[in-house]
Amino acid sequence: MFLVPVMLILVTLGIVLFSWAVKNGQYDDLEGPAHRILYDDDKDMIPDDARTDKPADKKATGQTNRGRRKDQIGRG
Repeated sequence: MFLVPVMLILVTLGIVLFSWAVKNGQYDDLEGPAHRILYDDDKDMIPDDARTDKPADKKATGQTNRGRRKDQIGRG
C-alpha cells in the first residue's frame, strides 16, 4: 500500500523533469558540441616559435579572418 503512491509520485516527478528539460532546449543539439571541439580555431593563439607550419607572412597566407571561427566568417 505504501509503494504504489511513492511510485506514482516518482513517475510524476520524472515526467515533470523531462518536460522541463525539453522546454529549456536540453535536447535541441546533441551532436553539435561533440563536433565543435574538432574545429581548429586556435592557430592564432600558438606562439610563432612553437608553430610547426611557420608561415612566413600572415598576410601572404590569407589569414584575414583572424580570431574568428568558421561559422562566424561572413557575418557582420
